Amino acid sequence: MNFRVIAVDFDGTLCKNAYPNIGEPNETLIRYLLDEQKRGSKLILWTCRCGKYLDEAVSWCLKHGLKFDAVNDNIPEATKFFVSNSRKIFAHVYIDDRNSCMRW
Repeated sequence: MNFRVIAVDFDGTLCKNAYPNIGEPNETLIRYLLDEQKRGSKLILWTCRCGKYLDEAVSWCLKHGLKFDAVNDNIPEATKFFVSNSRKIFAHVYIDDRNSCMRW
């Protein structure tokens, strides 16, 4: 793959955490993702939301200019590359409010 794959969380990341409602947008992150997409990066919305709450999140993202290449799934190029669609989302970068760096 000659592009980056970025998986991004919704609540507490793309917007302030107000689940089940949707909080204020993280404009800085949205601008970053739009710039990355212009550079050729593929975006995955990677969230625990499901059902109507997921639909609301996807609609909210579209209103903010974010159209994802996949939602809670691998992008087709990754599925083809790895010859399967693992339940584990493949990305080069994961952006989440719960990220941590630990040394074992």
